[in-house]
Amino acid sequence: MDKQDVVVIGAGVVGLAIARLLALHGRDVLVVEKATSFGSETSSRNSEVIHSGIYYPTGSLKALCCVNGAAKLYEYCQNKSVPFQRIGKLIVATEPSQEGRLRTYLSQGQDNGVEGLGIISANELSAREPDVRGVAALWSPNTGIVDSHSYMLSLINDLEKNGGQIVYKTKIVSGCSTSGGIQLQTSEGYKFLASTVINAAGLMASDISLRLGCDPESTPVTRYARGRYYRYTAKSTFAHLVYPLATNASLGVHITMDMAGELRFGPDVEWIDQVDYSFDGGAVERFTTAIKKYFPALQEDYLCEGYTGIRPKVVDKGDEAGDFVVHRPQQTGCQDFYALYGIESPGLTASLALAEYVANLVGK
Repeated sequence: MDKQDVVVIGAGVVGLAIARLLALHGRDVLVVEKATSFGSETSSRNSEVIHSGIYYPTGSLKALCCVNGAAKLYEYCQNKSVPFQRIGKLIVATEPSQEGRLRTYLSQGQDNGVEGLGIISANELSAREPDVRGVAALWSPNTGIVDSHSYMLSLINDLEKNGGQIVYKTKIVSGCSTSGGIQLQTSEGYKFLASTVINAAGLMASDISLRLGCDPESTPVTRYARGRYYRYTAKSTFAHLVYPLATNASLGVHITMDMAGELRFGPDVEWIDQVDYSFDGGAVERFTTAIKKYFPALQEDYLCEGYTGIRPKVVDKGDEAGDFVVHRPQQTGCQDFYALYGIESPGLTASLALAEYVANLVGK
């Protein structure tokens, strides 16, 4: 039976970052992906924002990996000529009762080590973004945007230059621990062994762990939060990202832009039971109401259906956003099997730092 050194399940941005780093350190790495290409789900269906690390509890894996990951990602993109822009973000309070939340964000971000944060007045907000209405805003200069597709292509290039491989259209359907390693079986019936397996399957992470024999009681349940994005085809006047105050389930319907400068609004939150990327256009009125609270000049006729993304969450509906979860063999119950759950926002930002965290657990 063939044997691999390291198998990473999932060719999303975090799986690719982990595989790349292990290959750089001399491990023989195989990435197994069920889709026909890389990053086709959560990694490409998001806002493509490089977050600074404001929202997350100090000491949490999200806080640590977001702050460190942002620094690593900016440096990586600069060195590898991956398109990015450090354009900054404004979190807007639209009424005086919300200003206390801005101070909370400021304190939380500073505790997390985020640099350059500051609260600006309504006049300063208008000077930065004339079309945005608010009584105050939190300015985050270290927030940016990145071309996630180019970033993942660069990770793959690094991986393959260092001997790593990716196989597509390959679904892991079962597995078990043996004396010779972890035995994996694909949907085509092919069986092989791996010395180390890393489950970075995103939306399917819980399902993969259960297929490999992990205890259902200790395996986090992945819940799906679908979000819609609308494109905005009117001429953009925005220089920065603009966010409302966050909710428990999301960062709110916000204004972002791609590297070409096209605006998009989203995402909202809709809990679903299975992976389904269909776009229900019935939310446009709700989007319009939310957006006009801070962008009253919105021209509704220029809102067009964009795309949907699904965030893998490991918390119950309505609960506070949970932390990233990384299980090592003590939790998975399988020697040399590691699993990542709930890798939603800020997973793109945190990818290089998460890779370092996992590589240290595995042993480079």
